[in-house]
This record gives sequence, C-alpha cells and structure tokens, in this order.
Amino acid sequence: MNNRKLYKILTFCIALVWILNGLFCKVLNLVPRHQQIVARILGDDYSRVLTILIGLSEILMAIWILSRFKPRLNAIAQISIVGLMNTLEFILVPDLLLWGKLNSLFALIFIMVVYFNEFYLNKKITQQT
Repeated sequence: MNNRKLYKILTFCIALVWILNGLFCKVLNLVPRHQQIVARILGDDYSRVLTILIGLSEILMAIWILSRFKPRLNAIAQISIVGLMNTLEFILVPDLLLWGKLNSLFALIFIMVVYFNEFYLNKKITQQT
C-alpha cells in the first residue's frame, strides 16, 4: 500500500473516531457514561447540555479533519485535546472509564496515529510530489 492511500485511510479512520464519539456517544447519548463523566467533572446541573456541546465539537473536529484545512494545526489540536481530556479523566474519574486507567494507553495510541499520519506520512507524500 502506498503512502498516499494509507494517509487517506488513516485520515478517514481518525475522523470516524471523532464522529462516533461525538454523535453516538454524546449527542445521541447511546453511552451514558460520557454524560456521567461530564457531570462528575463539571457538575450535574448542565451535564446534558455540556455533553451535547462536547459531542457537537467532536463532530466539527471530524469535519475539520476531512476538510484538510490547516491539517497540521488540526493534528496539534487533536493531540492536545485528547491528551488533556484523558489526563483529566485519568485523575478525576478513572472509575467511569471503559477500561479504567488503561484508557490512557488507548489515548496514547490514538495520539501516535494522529502524529504519524500528519507529521510523518503527509510529510513523505509532500516530499514525493
């Protein structure tokens, strides 16, 4: 498989992660644990509204990824958001995470995939053209 094809596949998969988490887990509330996490960290009063807003933000992130507008800035934003979010969850609500503190390993893998895709693969593609 060539670099360009792998880059497109990874870009689509990364966007899909944001869409699935935003739309299904948060906006449609198919995974209530997400709202529980928001309630525990930010308070229960507006946890549903905040969860929906977070979900919509994740959907916007997916659109940004697929738009290819400022992809390096996008990758930095993704890495920062996932890193910060998972650090907070690791410290504040590890009991609500699907895999407990092991969630941070999956977050690290996701961060590495985002980094590899944008700062390694895309760079190689750019150098080839």
